[in-house]
Amino acid sequence: MNIISTDKAPAAIGPYSQGIVTGGVVYTSGQIPLTPEGGLIDGSVEEQTHQVFKNLSAVLEAGGSSLGRVVKATVFIADMNDFGTINDIYASYFGDHKPARSCVEVARLPKDVKVEIEAVALVSE
Repeated sequence: MNIISTDKAPAAIGPYSQGIVTGGVVYTSGQIPLTPEGGLIDGSVEEQTHQVFKNLSAVLEAGGSSLGRVVKATVFIADMNDFGTINDIYASYFGDHKPARSCVEVARLPKDVKVEIEAVALVSE
């Protein structure tokens, strides 16, 4: 088991790692719209979602994978009314690749952000 640690994504803000690689699979922790320096993107749901994907991509790459190797994603959103916007941005990052996905509206996310995404991906061959 290898712990993922990259300065291209925000450091964990609790007792967890950015991700774990084991058995040829990358498991990311949920990514929220923090910059790699730890600053919060406190803007629109569009701005927040793009930052989440930058972070998710950085963690996956540090683990030897990529968005194109994601097999399952879980999207947590603070307001289901933002689903369409988040879904469009999500689709732009995955293109024709369509991993399995769950999307859940939650009462509250860390730092009161609008979106958090975690992923499970295969390590690149």
